[in-house]
Amino acid sequence: MSEAPTGKVRLGALAGVVGLLAFVEFTSGVLQGYYTPMLTDIARHLGIHDADVNWLEGSQLMLSALVVPVFAKLGDMFGHKRMLLWSTALTAIASLALPFTDSFPVFLIAWTLQGFYVVWLPLEIAIIWSRTRNREGGSILTARAAGILVAFLEVGAIAGALLGGQLVDTLPLWMVLLVPALLVAACFFVIAFGVREADLHPGGRLDLVGLSLISLALIAFTGGLSLLRLNGPADPLAWGVTVLGIALIAPFALYELRHPDPLIDVRMFRSSSLAPIFLTAGLFGVSVLGAQAPLSTFARTDPEAVGYGLGTRGFTTSLLIGFYLIAMIAGALLYPKIARRLTPRGALICAAVLVGIGYLLFVPFHDGYVQVVANMMIAGLGSGALVAALPAAAAAAAPATQTGMATGLTNSTKTVGGAIASAVFGIALMQGAAGALEGAAESTAGSFAGYLTVWIVCGATALLSAVLLCFVPRDAFTDRRAAAEAVPAPAPGSEVEERGL
Repeated sequence: MSEAPTGKVRLGALAGVVGLLAFVEFTSGVLQGYYTPMLTDIARHLGIHDADVNWLEGSQLMLSALVVPVFAKLGDMFGHKRMLLWSTALTAIASLALPFTDSFPVFLIAWTLQGFYVVWLPLEIAIIWSRTRNREGGSILTARAAGILVAFLEVGAIAGALLGGQLVDTLPLWMVLLVPALLVAACFFVIAFGVREADLHPGGRLDLVGLSLISLALIAFTGGLSLLRLNGPADPLAWGVTVLGIALIAPFALYELRHPDPLIDVRMFRSSSLAPIFLTAGLFGVSVLGAQAPLSTFARTDPEAVGYGLGTRGFTTSLLIGFYLIAMIAGALLYPKIARRLTPRGALICAAVLVGIGYLLFVPFHDGYVQVVANMMIAGLGSGALVAALPAAAAAAAPATQTGMATGLTNSTKTVGGAIASAVFGIALMQGAAGALEGAAESTAGSFAGYLTVWIVCGATALLSAVLLCFVPRDAFTDRRAAAEAVPAPAPGSEVEERGL
């Protein structure tokens, strides 16, 4: 029988810290949605081609894959609030640099460093879990708090997109770019004076060798995927760099297994509760990170020109994304209720199935705006639940001293899944695009076969994650029940000491 609490679980004393962290996540959402309507204006301001804007997305994606495990580990060692504060300071400095430069290299560096916000949610979940782990129903409390944070994140993304689109038409660009910078600066003071540090932070030394090995592996892997997307699958250099990145994982894992205080305790991937969570996060990244651009471009594609697409304009497309985000908010808020009635594992399975159904429905139903909205909202319900549930489930299943690392790894594996999907989908959409219709040699639309590939792969990976979760113990992710199955925290060496940053 499940030990999930059956009664009403309330946040109580947690409401204050959740409210403060919700403001931080709202700001994170603003950062993710605010710049989208003005990317063309930014390109003109910097004097670059529209295609070069992709470097901005790629650089942040690479940074997120690198910094999340590092900051998660440092949070476990020295305090999650402390690392949340450091990451916010770095994000604020980078955001404040954006309005005051017209140099593309400087803008690219600042934009890349702004990506430190990706560590906020894993660290916030770890902060909340540290306050609930000794309370009855702690896993449900963490899931409920995570749902609230994700809801504010999505509200921020919607508000950011609407505000950014409005301001870029009425104010100078430097003033428009200053708005999110001021919000991030406000977050720094909210965290510094409003959030209390958890008591448990055992200290240690940062594993610099492990950091170097995983950095080389991730840079090679994501770089190879970028080359595949740019040069196509026939490029041997792209394949060589990608394979090199994968191969470098082996020496990293062997080194970490021997290290007394590793950067990433790879034994976590052997846990019967944690391993399926990490796999689910990676498979979920395929749709939540890899499919959004194809969905947007499909909506904008003119059906009269190529025979498929919706032919929507910018505002109508933003409404489509808005419906998807609203469904994600609902899914994030509903997850703890479903988890309480079933189990956290059962709720995760339901969420993954919804994502799979939503994307597979695109295969027969994609000809009308209402059909696409319905499909996206079904997928959005499951996606919102998974965004909130995965870090909360990882925190519940991890040893008490490694909650930051466990929640951070859900983000990292999701990012890797999204990076792989982005490369694969980019190649799929290019295949046959020029010849989508006879006489359409100059068309820039993606191929219809490519869109079918996107939908089928997203649906299949989501259903595969649901199957994997069926093999997780039934009472996994319920308070500390899963902790007995999770890998024990490595004992620090005799030279380990408490250090500040």
